[in-house]
Amino acid sequence: MREKWFVITKSGDYRQLGERYGVSPIVARIMRNRGIVEDSDAAAFLDTSIESMHDAKCMKDCERLVDFLIEKINTKKKIRVIGDYDIDGVCSTYILLRGLSHAGADVDHVIPHRVKDGYGLNENLIRNAYDEGVDTIITCDNGIAALNEIGLAKELGMTVLVTDHHQVPYHEENGEKIEDFVPAEAIVDPHRSDDEYPYSMLCGAGVAYKVIEVLYDALDMESPEKMDFFEIAAFATIGDVMPLTGENRIFVKNGLKKLQSTSNIGLQALIGINGLDGKELSPYHVGFVLGPCMNATGRLDSAENALQLLNASDRDEAHDYAVMLKEMNDSRKALTEKSVKEAIEIAESDQYQSDRVLVILLEECHESIAGIVAGKVRERTGKPTFILTRGQLSDGSECAKGSGRSIEEYNMHDEMTRISDVFLKFGGHAMAAGLSLSLDKVDEFRQRLNENCNLTEDDLALKVHIDMVMPLGYVNFALVDELKVLEPFGTANEKPLFAAKDVYIHDGKILGANRNVYKCIAEDSSGAMIDAIYFGDAEGFSEYVASHEKIAITYCPDVNVFRGNTTLQINIKNYQ
Repeated sequence: MREKWFVITKSGDYRQLGERYGVSPIVARIMRNRGIVEDSDAAAFLDTSIESMHDAKCMKDCERLVDFLIEKINTKKKIRVIGDYDIDGVCSTYILLRGLSHAGADVDHVIPHRVKDGYGLNENLIRNAYDEGVDTIITCDNGIAALNEIGLAKELGMTVLVTDHHQVPYHEENGEKIEDFVPAEAIVDPHRSDDEYPYSMLCGAGVAYKVIEVLYDALDMESPEKMDFFEIAAFATIGDVMPLTGENRIFVKNGLKKLQSTSNIGLQALIGINGLDGKELSPYHVGFVLGPCMNATGRLDSAENALQLLNASDRDEAHDYAVMLKEMNDSRKALTEKSVKEAIEIAESDQYQSDRVLVILLEECHESIAGIVAGKVRERTGKPTFILTRGQLSDGSECAKGSGRSIEEYNMHDEMTRISDVFLKFGGHAMAAGLSLSLDKVDEFRQRLNENCNLTEDDLALKVHIDMVMPLGYVNFALVDELKVLEPFGTANEKPLFAAKDVYIHDGKILGANRNVYKCIAEDSSGAMIDAIYFGDAEGFSEYVASHEKIAITYCPDVNVFRGNTTLQINIKNYQ
């Protein structure tokens, strides 16, 4: 994929700004690169204390929803939490279930099965709840788009409370977006246009945490469980790939510290089975090691297994669930690799070369991994990608189901809304979506998306945003320590990226069972040398440096700890 490198150039007296913020000039420059301009924004970015979080009561309908919950608790009405089968859905279900139970509610839960039920609410879940005497349904990580399903629940006389974090569906009238709210008694979703809550990018578990926070406050409850919920919300924030800005930074920075010494024996077992005992946990460990284990069971079996892990009451039970989840994730990896290879072959075929948006039907792909495959194809091609598979609707009829992953220049949800008549069901946000449609509509879906698409070649090139051009001699332990103030790193707060030109790579060797690591020494034109490592296509990188005397690189400063020795190194990210 073609790359375009950009050095971020924003003016400012970084020495003065550093003194004002209490950070180094380099850190001040990176903060400015991240769009932090006002002193108040800088203070908010640097203050990641729990006390600096916003008042949950400011969230639209939050107090109203809690009033309904308290009424149902006091009158002993049966409440059912209905979540989702991914990591965010499991974590938000856990928070609401445990929080309501601790508050004295008669509460149970249902997590839809990915294949049998599909995403979110459906008619069967509503009718089953009614038949089982449920008075009140509270959703988490879903519900905002369940117009017909919640309408049915209302017809049956049930109370419905929605907590969600997805975009509110809308239609356009005279060029104006009109939100289509479900007929629930209360809707807590920070993406509501009428919500004045200062931060809208919470995950479903973050919203659930806020609801329980207001509930406990209204009942004048003090509970040690509240901080347990905090680490679960942090776990989900990373796992659901939410931007690590605003309150999400606070959730993750503090939640990871709590996770280090978690009292949840299920998480203890999962951390142990993945060889992470005693290690300082980072967003990487949650996003790429622990989180995928929790997601895998919802893909290949039932997300109930992940919830049971969190609810495990003894160490043997916790260990058994942790082993099961890790084994499922290993199986999921193998399935994903096979499907990605097939999808790339299709994407690179002559038939698809002119498509700006990829719509690929993989007949044999397990529908549960469609989103992962879509993400990997998008990374490889730079194009918004939908991966569709053969699936079944809740009534047993055959259809195409799938997931999409987008790029910054393409609002996936808006583009799908423009052709909403082609779908049986769809939902999501700018960067990701889920959908179902008739099999005979797949070609029309692909054709209409591409007919409406205005993406250019520049839009489709990988954008590499460089914080600074910095010679290798500037990399030292002090710099690595200075950059830690910017943590946690992740979506929307990436690791600072530096660049150096005229770099000579020598003493290189390929490592790893999969031969995907290249270790070497990097030397710039000043003679400064530093250990360097590259992860990815090590063979391709080796061939490239062999045919070029000097190259330009982007890199992240780091330290390497091996057998008790700590040394400086850089992680090479891009080269040309």
